[in-house]
Amino acid sequence: MRKILHYALNRVVITGLLVILQIGFFLLEIFRWSNYYVAIAFVLRLLSFGAVIAIILRTNNPAVKLSWIVPILMFPLFGGVLYLFFGHVFLPGRLREGEKRTSEQVAKYLKQDQEIMGRLEQENPRIANQSRYLLDYAGTPVWDCSGTTYYPEGLPYWKQLLEDLEHARHFIFLEYFILGEGVMWNTVLEVLERKVKEGVEVRLIYDDVGSVFVLPKKYYEQIEKKGIKCIAFNRIIPFMALILNNRDHRKIAVIDGQIGYTGGINMADEYINYTHPHGDHWKDAGIRIEGEAVWNFTVMFLQMWNLTRYTEDDYSRYRGHFARKHEENGYVQPYMDSPLDSELVGENVYLNMISSAERYLYIYTPYLITDNEVYTALKLAAKRGVDVRIVTPGVPDKKTIYWLTQSNYQNLIEAGVRIYQYTPGFIHSKCVICDDEFAAVGTVNFDYRSFYHHFECGVFMYRVDALAQIRQDMEETFAVSERITLEWCKKKFMKTNVIGPILKLFSPLL
Repeated sequence: MRKILHYALNRVVITGLLVILQIGFFLLEIFRWSNYYVAIAFVLRLLSFGAVIAIILRTNNPAVKLSWIVPILMFPLFGGVLYLFFGHVFLPGRLREGEKRTSEQVAKYLKQDQEIMGRLEQENPRIANQSRYLLDYAGTPVWDCSGTTYYPEGLPYWKQLLEDLEHARHFIFLEYFILGEGVMWNTVLEVLERKVKEGVEVRLIYDDVGSVFVLPKKYYEQIEKKGIKCIAFNRIIPFMALILNNRDHRKIAVIDGQIGYTGGINMADEYINYTHPHGDHWKDAGIRIEGEAVWNFTVMFLQMWNLTRYTEDDYSRYRGHFARKHEENGYVQPYMDSPLDSELVGENVYLNMISSAERYLYIYTPYLITDNEVYTALKLAAKRGVDVRIVTPGVPDKKTIYWLTQSNYQNLIEAGVRIYQYTPGFIHSKCVICDDEFAAVGTVNFDYRSFYHHFECGVFMYRVDALAQIRQDMEETFAVSERITLEWCKKKFMKTNVIGPILKLFSPLL
């Protein structure tokens, strides 16, 4: 009963009910003016026609356009209204204003050391092109002499993070999509409370939608009473024009500007396998950076903070100082992606990596629901002889998304791509590795939400020590996963060849 009440009184449920009530009120008003039905219907159809024209003229992906045009044409009376309210025509104004305010600060503080870029260009012009793309379009420089450690599971990631937090002396920045009350987050919170009493500045950002089912309302107020500065990003407002896109899907931790973390791991107990909501095991991945490259994460966090709240005029006071450079191999480039511009950085990083692969390309992703460009690139890589392998979950967290992911298997397998399902449970990792030379670990899924709507981040790495750790983890994961065959797809014909393709038509909207 308590569980039912928990969900019934949840903010998302209440907000949804309010939206339904407002739509019902809208319909009652139409019936009240039924004498003017012909005129009202004409205006609504005109709105739908205008919406279709507006969609056609937009510069976004054709698949996204089609996913809106079809339902509008199917329901011309209310299709235009639906698009007006839920088509995300307007981004939240405060985010737009915040982005303008902070972009100059980011450009000011993230400067490329041209000597480092010059060395990379001499070593590998192809990789230097990828790094220059991230510099020009994400605004993030590439660094050398930065240590990297890969964590194939949430538990060791969490234990190392706790140790690093205990050693913080100046500041701690934490930014997570999900905070869930439980062993993982409560233990971190205890450390943060102690550090605040020691005089350490602590700031926390969590996403309001991401945490809506696992945190009480106005949780940020509880946190601020503990002396921790806190933001609930892009809070839910129960209004008809309900905007649940543009979420902060990033996971970032920065300690004293010297150590940084990212990856798929949120602050909730399933990520360290203290609970098991989806199968026997939740697999995730994180990356720890130490050295100059952490500065990218520090600036990313401060920009996100300033999108909503305090304006920091001087980012430099949070820059880490190093008595000596880390003697590490390779190059490290933390990067970010924003839905407030027209550049699909997260997707383009993956596309560049896929097209650059020569021997092998291994991918972890919980969702495989993306546009035709990525599918074509994956198939072409396999056709030119690259060993392309993709690991997806064996146990779903969302059935509809699971069926959509599986509906893409057959076409990829026929082109030579190897698909594996992680048999022990749910895999939430977002990793790509190519040819033992370069890799990306971060928060970016292979889906429309990550590519088009969310704030995301990742780390691009070239010839760093962590590559061997990533490769070993992937080889071990293949061994405990089920390889999907064409025969498997035929047995799942209804889901993969009937339900899946229908859902795929609306996949950009999910």
